[in-house]
Amino acid sequence: MRLAAFTDYGLRVLMRLAGTPDEPSTTARIAEEFHIPYNHLTKVVQDLARGGFVTTQRGAGGGIRLARPAEAITLGEVVRHLEDRYDMVECFRADGGACLLNPLCRLKPQLVAAREAFLAELDKTSVAQCAYPGLASGKAAAPAMLETN
Repeated sequence: MRLAAFTDYGLRVLMRLAGTPDEPSTTARIAEEFHIPYNHLTKVVQDLARGGFVTTQRGAGGGIRLARPAEAITLGEVVRHLEDRYDMVECFRADGGACLLNPLCRLKPQLVAAREAFLAELDKTSVAQCAYPGLASGKAAAPAMLETN
């Protein structure tokens, strides 16, 4: 199953916030860090806020924060929320689409089962387990030096 870029970006935002839970971030900072267009990421953050995953606050001391502990947010619930607008195949549309196979199709139940198995697997992982702390000052961390005797 392929996730929409919108969902990918949403997961990145949550992973980044989980990596530094005591430090709010900004859309601009995350957009720069992950090379995501700012205007697009703004829409993603707004959708995450509507879904109850993040809170946003303007002004000094403001920024984006997780709305609840990262341990309490599963990847499955995030993907369900962000992918809600995207249909895997035409017949998954609310209006049923225009697929000519629809009345006798044996594929749709298999795709429904696969989607549910995919989401069930994502339900087993919290955002905390995928936390991404970011890079100090936007630079790659120096590799650890091996001790030699």
